[in-house]
Amino acid sequence: MPEPENPLLHSIATTADEVAGQRSRHWREVISGAYFPLDLTFRDTAGFDGRLEAWTLGPLSLSRLTSDPLSYVRQRRHLVNEGEEHYLVTVPVLSEVFFSQCGKDVRCNPGGFILERSNEPYEFRHDDRNDLWVLKVPGSALAGRIRQPDRFCTMRFDARTGVGRLFVDLLTLLPLRFESLSGEARAAIGQQLVDLMVLAVKEDDRTLTSAATSIREAHLGRAEAYVRSRLADPNLDPEQVAGACGISVRYLHALFRDTGRTLGQWIREQRLEACRAMLADPACKRTVAEVVYAWGFNDQAQFSRLFKARFGVTPRDYRRGGEG
Repeated sequence: MPEPENPLLHSIATTADEVAGQRSRHWREVISGAYFPLDLTFRDTAGFDGRLEAWTLGPLSLSRLTSDPLSYVRQRRHLVNEGEEHYLVTVPVLSEVFFSQCGKDVRCNPGGFILERSNEPYEFRHDDRNDLWVLKVPGSALAGRIRQPDRFCTMRFDARTGVGRLFVDLLTLLPLRFESLSGEARAAIGQQLVDLMVLAVKEDDRTLTSAATSIREAHLGRAEAYVRSRLADPNLDPEQVAGACGISVRYLHALFRDTGRTLGQWIREQRLEACRAMLADPACKRTVAEVVYAWGFNDQAQFSRLFKARFGVTPRDYRRGGEG
């Protein structure tokens, strides 16, 4: 059943109703609330025009940002009190954008997308009026899907064909269907967006360094995908994963050892993240116990200890909004 409209789930902010002298201040507040603190430089401070529409997808958010030329700078001082790292996946529609982080620059025209990392200073700007789709993704949502995503933050990825095009098509279609979707469906589609984005990144030859790396990445990606599709199975074990992927158990363990985690640790992290996302969803009516068993845990007490060790609060406190 569709949910009643909630301003926390779907919001619109605009400078249209602001007097000229207040537009820049208002826009700074809008941007800080939607993403994180940034320094803004306007070409026309008094006459600036901007509009931001945002949709919540569980722990993710999608926004459409239309504005006059602007420069955004993430300074070192902005990072002092920051919590979890986030990535912004930005898709320009009207004109080119420029992005610089960690001493590397990239320009992205319409037909591509880039990643921006919140926990490092950066500069982002567009010198002409632009229309941007921006997906804000917690770093935890990328855990296990892509290793060291920060290494892709100064690369332009193709959004004109293949999986990249499918990713952008779903971005633009989602707002049209948003009100008819349940909270659980919105969160699930948010994760599908992340999966499509990751696939588009992995399809790029620059993400691989050798044929051997490519083969290992392919095996590891297949194993990870199988595990994510079976997280609800409490009996999931290495033999089952290896058999489904056509590799030996020994090779499977070696693949995960290269990531710095064991297979068991990775499965546990994925289950904890799945539980956290469900507990964070205000539309989820399941009890904590139901969430626990829905994602393959078979001991609620052990789950509570693992959850508190990972996120710093108990599952019930997290659901009540006591995280961090």
